[in-house]
Amino acid sequence: FLCLTITLLSGLSTMLGTFVIFLNIKNKNKVISLGLIFSAIIMTIISIFDLIPDSFKYFNEYYELIPSLMLIFIYLIFGGLLVEFISKKEKKYDSLYKVGIISMIALILHNIPEGIITFISSYKDLKIGLPLSISIALHNIPEGIAISIPIYYSTKKRYIAFYHTLIAALSEPLGGVLSYIFFKNINNYLFSIILSFTAGIMLYLALLELIPEGVKYGKRI
Repeated sequence: FLCLTITLLSGLSTMLGTFVIFLNIKNKNKVISLGLIFSAIIMTIISIFDLIPDSFKYFNEYYELIPSLMLIFIYLIFGGLLVEFISKKEKKYDSLYKVGIISMIALILHNIPEGIITFISSYKDLKIGLPLSISIALHNIPEGIAISIPIYYSTKKRYIAFYHTLIAALSEPLGGVLSYIFFKNINNYLFSIILSFTAGIMLYLALLELIPEGVKYGKRI
């Protein structure tokens, strides 16, 4: 129960990112631009310095250097292709709203393995799991911004932004529940696939969706 509580609190920290939409800010274009670019930077850092190295570490338990790197590259491409597919399907929507929805999907896929990692590490040793969950909680905040800002400013409705951010937040404790149920069936190979696939989604989203959209709104300041 304690491990699930830690995972839940870590996931709910994503909701702190919604505080921006409750502020009375006159220059909305500046908020949108800075929020999107800031979130893109965080996602890029997480992908390059967290997800990809961890994925390599797990793949390297099964393969040599070159096959491990090739597999990571393949799943990165698959992740990017998924975002491209979703982006084309969402063409009928406002581009800012589309960015928010894709961010939500990307972060759900990111948060589920995070929840698994948080739960398992807390279960094995609280001295490891607690600091890890705190660090995850801190980087969940800008992820909440990445969802709430574009959805709020495209719909003008706070509850819609709040609702979508909450879905992404609850995906982390969902990962904890899944790890509790299927604890013995979760292996490092599956982790490595999920991590590299998610990194591909986040890098594509950050570099080809969030930053261009942020720059577009920055020009309107």
